[in-house]
Amino acid sequence: MSSSRLRRSAGGVTSCGLHLVWCPKYRHRILGGLVARRLEELLARIAEERQWDIVASEVIFDHVHIFLWVRPTDSPAEVVRAFKGRTSRILRSEFPWLGTREVLWSKSCFGASAGYVSEQTVRRCIEHQWDKAA
Repeated sequence: MSSSRLRRSAGGVTSCGLHLVWCPKYRHRILGGLVARRLEELLARIAEERQWDIVASEVIFDHVHIFLWVRPTDSPAEVVRAFKGRTSRILRSEFPWLGTREVLWSKSCFGASAGYVSEQTVRRCIEHQWDKAA
């Protein structure tokens, strides 16, 4: 296991990977072009502020995939809430046509912890999403 995945603290050494997926409300295909680029920027900024390390991310027209390393005190629900809440507010203010929607993201999401063995599988899945989306 590479040392970049290990987080050292006074309490010990941890490796907590999360694979998260969420979609726009009604799975509308609205995450393209400038919206997708801005969303990628926002995801990177939020992760940096929270000291999360993004390993792979992909914004597809109708969903977002992200795989990241977090602290052991960060729950998957908290991580998703941080991403969805902030990106919704900012995207809807910067892209007026998104602001006409009552809600940008659906309430549901997928979250799974990923260990050392499955990291390559998760990364491959994210990298090949475009093959499935076409």
